[in-house]
Amino acid sequence: MIIRDRPSGLKLFVLLRGSILPHILPVLVVNVVVATLVTWLHGSLGDVKITLTTIPFTLIGLPLAIFLGFRNNSAYDRFWEGRKLWGELLLRARNLARQCASLVDDPRPAHIRNGLEDVRVRMVLRAAAFSHALRDLLRNLPPDPALEGLLQPAEFAALAQAPNKPDYLMQQMGHDLARCLKEERIAPCLAVNIDHTLSAMTAAAASCERIRNTPIPFSYTLLLHRTAYLYCFLLPFGLVDTIGFMTPLVVAIVAYTFFGLDALGDELEEPFGTDHNDLSLNAICRAIEIDLRGALGDEAPPPPLAAVDYRLT
Repeated sequence: MIIRDRPSGLKLFVLLRGSILPHILPVLVVNVVVATLVTWLHGSLGDVKITLTTIPFTLIGLPLAIFLGFRNNSAYDRFWEGRKLWGELLLRARNLARQCASLVDDPRPAHIRNGLEDVRVRMVLRAAAFSHALRDLLRNLPPDPALEGLLQPAEFAALAQAPNKPDYLMQQMGHDLARCLKEERIAPCLAVNIDHTLSAMTAAAASCERIRNTPIPFSYTLLLHRTAYLYCFLLPFGLVDTIGFMTPLVVAIVAYTFFGLDALGDELEEPFGTDHNDLSLNAICRAIEIDLRGALGDEAPPPPLAAVDYRLT
């Protein structure tokens, strides 16, 4: 995710980091070269003069812009829903830390010094591991080695064999909660509150998986891709007789807009990736871990992640 103030003046036009321009530059250059050739040949291919008016481009351009805008809105809805789900996960993790510390009976205060043998510490740190495991699942990454410090050795070893690692960690949460009930360290009516929090975390993870595994229908995206390319590459033939040598410049502006909207929709459609404008899941996971360690009295939690070259991962 790009984190920076809005640029002003000339910088607004030359800024590349976070811009969609590097993604569309090759096809944009080809489009401008075609427009330049059409202008130089004045719309002729050999002895054949290709005559097009602006009317078909007006008829096609308006619905194309509307459908590109609709697709981008749909893609941004997925992006924003993903961000809300991770915000929900942060909220539920904080609630879990409070509930474990205050509802599970133990003569000692819930402190990280107790180690992972303390079920309260184990459940709270496992919640941090849950967020890391969910991020790795959504990004198709191997388990983060940092999980080893948040889980017991046997649990960390078993995690590597689990097909769905966040779900495995949540199952372990259920086992620990059941153990507390069996040992009468928590009243059944209070255990329901913790179980509700765990269920909400599971629901947030499942919703993220739904977004990750259900892209916008390919046929819809393909139709917009084809229409945008045909429109931009045929546009010089409809403009050359009207605006002459200005054709490449106008084509470049129109193509930048349409190709850019098309590419931006592709980028926002998958909010959990590692592109410049995707969600900063590393920073969110670090924030969750910091909060949970702080709830356990950790005096030296890891520092928050900072943006590097305006990019927060």
